[in-house]
Amino acid sequence: MERKIYQFDDLPERTGARRAGAKGPGHAMRIGVVFSARSHHNKGREPDFGNRSDVTIVRPETRRDIALALADFAAAGTEFLVISGGDGTVRDVLTMGQAAFGENWPELAVLPRGKTNALNVDLGSPRDWSLADAIAAFEDRTQGRRIQRRPLAVSKVDDEEPPILGFIMGAGAFTLGVDAGQDAHKIGFFNSLAVGMTSAWGVLQALFGSDDNMWRRGARMELEYLPSGEPLPHSRHGDPARRNIVLASTLTTMPLDIKLFGKGQGDIRMLVLDHPRRRVLFSVPAILAGWHPRWLKSAGLHHLSVEGFAITLDSQFILDGEHFPGGSYRVEQGAPLTFVAG
Repeated sequence: MERKIYQFDDLPERTGARRAGAKGPGHAMRIGVVFSARSHHNKGREPDFGNRSDVTIVRPETRRDIALALADFAAAGTEFLVISGGDGTVRDVLTMGQAAFGENWPELAVLPRGKTNALNVDLGSPRDWSLADAIAAFEDRTQGRRIQRRPLAVSKVDDEEPPILGFIMGAGAFTLGVDAGQDAHKIGFFNSLAVGMTSAWGVLQALFGSDDNMWRRGARMELEYLPSGEPLPHSRHGDPARRNIVLASTLTTMPLDIKLFGKGQGDIRMLVLDHPRRRVLFSVPAILAGWHPRWLKSAGLHHLSVEGFAITLDSQFILDGEHFPGGSYRVEQGAPLTFVAG
């Protein structure tokens, strides 16, 4: 039996099953905080919320702990949910929170405390944004902004489990870039600097390597538009059964402000590279600065905007920094979420 990375069996319904160590039912839980002690910038620090009685902080160790805590928050009518961690923590909270909140989520905020914080780059909050700042922005609209985002909802075909929710999905050489990023973290590069370092390394490998180089091979996959089922375009370059890179996101601003996606794209924004032709790779600096001439499509670099897409691949893909097994998936948009930003 395939091991489920996200285990949804025997999770609480919206009855608010109480977690170990929770305060009694009379305790106000107007503001809830999911604090990831494992996140890089949370180590050795404690959130400051001014000793308010309506703030409840949980420190979950597992995804099941997250689900139980969110069930408590939903049962208590929590109005504001703060996630203190990186992109992976956000993905886990959103995914495990579906059973608790359904489509009736409280307002959300993200304190960027992980090694990668791409969602926060898009939201535009300061990197040193504190819990006290977030609460002030929630309670006083003159101090904060409300931004709506819809996450990617990634569902395995023929699987009735809830989708996994995240904001950046990639496959092919993108998985190699994420692995290289982990190596960059080990030597002290984080956030946008790590993205820039690993992107440059990947381009160099693809530019000067042979077609046997793993950075040039890409992955075998099938891509179709949803709901039509029509195949996504493929140029005449490279193996028609393979793609070098597939990247999808609902974010509008990427780390380092790189212009991966085309202008005016909405819904799910996609970048698909069929084969790493050197003409395209030599143009990468200009492309990332927003230069997207018409010849890119015929050269095998596609900027697409889709309602949803189906993907079948024989290798792993990445969702917000974590590897997931190959297979057949539907990628659609999740429910709209409102984020409070600084």
